[in-house]
Amino acid sequence: MIKVLFFASYRDRLGCDQLKLDSQATDIIALKAELAERGELWKTILQDRKTLVAVNQVMTKDSATINDGDEVAFFPPVTGG
Repeated sequence: MIKVLFFASYRDRLGCDQLKLDSQATDIIALKAELAERGELWKTILQDRKTLVAVNQVMTKDSATINDGDEVAFFPPVTGG
């Protein structure tokens, strides 16, 4: 089981803050493809190159490996001042 979290505007736009998935995905790329099958809005958000991702609270790239029990978080780019 993989826990998937959505933050900020992604949470608002998708109407979902978290999912628990029995997924066969072994990396972020595959997980994004699986989630994108939920609809056009999901696809738009997850295929945006600016989307940030963390696995087990560590920022990572789409090529990162994921395993059963991992927590994957997606959030929009942020700016600070």
